Amino acid sequence: MARKGLLAGAKYNNILAHVTRFVLREEPSAGHSGVFSMKRRYLIITVVIAAIAAAVFFRQTYRQGPAQAEGPHGRVRVPVAVEVAPVARQAINEIGIYTGTLLPESQFTVAPKVAGRLEKILVDIGDEVRRGELIALLDDDEFVQQVDQARAELDVALANIEESSSELGLRRREFERAKTLREKKIISESELDAAEAQYTAALAKQKVAQAQAVQKEAVLKAAQVRLDYTRIRASWEDSSRSRVVGERYVDEGAMLAANDSIVSVVGIDTLKAVIHVIERDYPRIRAGQEAIITTDAHPGQTFSGTIARVAPVLKEAARQARVEITVDNPGKALTPGMFVRVQIRFDRRENARVVPVKALVRNNGTRSVFLADMEHSRARLVPVEIGIIEEDMAEVVSPEIAGFVVTVGHHLLEDGSQIILPEAMPQRKTGDDPEGRAPEDESSRP
Repeated sequence: MARKGLLAGAKYNNILAHVTRFVLREEPSAGHSGVFSMKRRYLIITVVIAAIAAAVFFRQTYRQGPAQAEGPHGRVRVPVAVEVAPVARQAINEIGIYTGTLLPESQFTVAPKVAGRLEKILVDIGDEVRRGELIALLDDDEFVQQVDQARAELDVALANIEESSSELGLRRREFERAKTLREKKIISESELDAAEAQYTAALAKQKVAQAQAVQKEAVLKAAQVRLDYTRIRASWEDSSRSRVVGERYVDEGAMLAANDSIVSVVGIDTLKAVIHVIERDYPRIRAGQEAIITTDAHPGQTFSGTIARVAPVLKEAARQARVEITVDNPGKALTPGMFVRVQIRFDRRENARVVPVKALVRNNGTRSVFLADMEHSRARLVPVEIGIIEEDMAEVVSPEIAGFVVTVGHHLLEDGSQIILPEAMPQRKTGDDPEGRAPEDESSRP
């Protein structure tokens, strides 16, 4: 390519010489007008100046060719303007990032235990309810009637007990008299047997009356319980005093069957973040680990959580395990159903050697970086082993590199390429590392 440039330059020099001689030659005749001659000279001078400029540019371009390094296949490698960043020493964390959903720690639906018409709902969505608070009322006319009927039947049973008790007393006395008379041989044995049979029948009748009274009492209690079921309350077993109505399913006047949902009640003082971890991360998850939760609803704000439960099995279809994280929600800023991002720290390295992630390049399937040779303005390709990656920084496990790495422009570089460093970069001083490595901070030394 340099030889072609020299030949082309010589050709341009010959052309330039011919044009110059043509301009400076003597006019052959005086018949031409002076005006025409002057115009012709001005035109030719303009052409000559343009030719000279082109020749100078052409020669300068090809003159620089031999001084530049040639890449593969004879291509000229021009210097590449790059940006660099120092190889730093700092702490770096290995963090697993997952997405999930917030669920209430506890949730249940309030439903009637008996069928009936919904007469009144006393709460609505968002209302706070306390344990045992009245939620809704059913029409209780039929149940009140059943209670009255059961009470009347119990009264009849109690009256039967009194009657049977009176008769039993009479039959007992007659039996005792018959035994006395039999001892005196006044009555026959058959008459004594008859008196005894009447006494036994009276005793059995009293027992039947008592059993009927117990039965009627149970019927009354059942009717009273069903009547109380028309007053629907929110009840739960844990120690939380209050919860919130999450959803309302029916309106007043609706006919409800037993167990038809009226409202849902949720506890949101503590929430549960549910995530699913892949098989690779599963062995590193354990109960008690701390987690950081963020959500788009509160940008820039973080919430703390603790892993409460880890599923003992992975779902076969997805090869993922369910993990539940307890999240405190004292200010009720979080709401069930929110999409959340969860960060769990697996490892931490103090005083790690790190470079920006954007400095990493792929070279034949191997991760590498371009180290900037500050003295010779060249880039040196160095394969590296990467450890922890946190956000925009990556740990370099090996080799022990130092100095500056190329962060912008490395896609145009090859090993040994010339680079143009930013003007703001400090000049190399006497005693600096010959590879352009930055001196290590005293605080970063072990």
